[in-house]
Amino acid sequence: MRKNYEMDMCHGPLFGKLLRFAVPLMLSSVLQLLFNAADVIVVGQFSGNQALAAVGSTSSLISLLVNLFIGLSVGANVMVARYYGAGDRDHLSQTTHTAILTALAGGTFLIFVGIALSRPVLELMGTPPDVIDQSILYMRIYFLGMPFFVVYNFGAAILRAVGDTRRPLYFLTVAGIINVIFNLFFVIVFKLGVAGVAIATVISQIISAVLILLCLTRADGIYRVNLKALHIYRDKLWSMLRIGLPAGLQSVIVNLSNVLIQSSVNSFGSLAMAGHTAASNVENFLYVSVNAVSQTALSFTGQNMGARLYKRVDEVLKKCLLIVVCLGFTMGWLMFLCGRPLLHIFSPDPEVVEYGMIRMAILGIPYAICGLMDVLPGALRGIGSSLMPTIISLTGTCLFRVFWIYTIFRAAPSLEILYLSYPISWSLTVLMQGTCYFFERRRLFRKAQAEAPLEAQV
Repeated sequence: MRKNYEMDMCHGPLFGKLLRFAVPLMLSSVLQLLFNAADVIVVGQFSGNQALAAVGSTSSLISLLVNLFIGLSVGANVMVARYYGAGDRDHLSQTTHTAILTALAGGTFLIFVGIALSRPVLELMGTPPDVIDQSILYMRIYFLGMPFFVVYNFGAAILRAVGDTRRPLYFLTVAGIINVIFNLFFVIVFKLGVAGVAIATVISQIISAVLILLCLTRADGIYRVNLKALHIYRDKLWSMLRIGLPAGLQSVIVNLSNVLIQSSVNSFGSLAMAGHTAASNVENFLYVSVNAVSQTALSFTGQNMGARLYKRVDEVLKKCLLIVVCLGFTMGWLMFLCGRPLLHIFSPDPEVVEYGMIRMAILGIPYAICGLMDVLPGALRGIGSSLMPTIISLTGTCLFRVFWIYTIFRAAPSLEILYLSYPISWSLTVLMQGTCYFFERRRLFRKAQAEAPLEAQV
């Protein structure tokens, strides 16, 4: 019998279940961003533009370093979803215990990587002298919370795989409120600036990790975790790496191109950096919304592949694409139309706002294309293809943007030209992903049917 928080993704009306799964996940991501944006808002309003630029200049670099491990949680999600859909208790338990121990080890490793690389990489990115010391301080404190950050993401991936997107929402709400309280306390009362918001973030990460572990250790479902039984099962780790490592590499590749773009923005000075940071924080709300649909496609596809319901896999993709196009189009236009008042929340400086509006105008209006680019890899990984989306992202996003920066942007160095690389690269990547899905779907469905022809439902 399914528990209240779990969801049967393999039977019954599909569209309503997709929305019931996606909306709490979307709200979780939006809440997380609201609380993260509190870092930027507090330093922007109470510590000045340099502090705002310092926090913003680290975002691409932090994402570059942590997303390889976060990608592994995609592997855990796909494996748990498949074993759950197939009702395979033993392999599911081995997967969850491997995932949590991998998260602890990976997060601990990231502490040392973040502390060691913060100064040399920020210098390589051309971070201005009036910003770099604060950027390094923020980054080094932030990375102390990495074990908790990674554990939360792996734990949330396990819960999503069984259809539970509500409890991660509750946990983030609690941790986020505490984050905002400590932000205000450390920055306004103790005048700690960027150090204060970094410490508050670490505290919130500890709380979210503790809550997710309590949830998993007290679960009465087949995904329950026993901390004393944590163990690395080599075959499960290999499967997670096979699926998740390409996903992590894709995120690293995309963020590598974003680091290059951040470096190009840095050349326009701290005001342009502050405007870029503010606009990126607003834009992140669009990204996590469409990414929630991608995570929905991933989990639903994984469970239905495990249950060998291939027609339902196709329906999952069609409905997720429809949802993400409507969502991206509506939210993209709203971001553009409401841009100036939104940017004023981050900084009262009119020049910072104008710099931010350049990014919002070019990226917001065509954002539905970015949604398509995000959902298709989720579906591909759900059916078992993880390497091809990575190769496509390497070509369509990273390599294209590098080419753009060193050719088109160098010939006409303006922020408008720089930001145009985003919608153009999205369009190229979607075309390649759609072609890839058509051929990979046919190959993997035939392979799965050949392995269990009597169980296949076509």
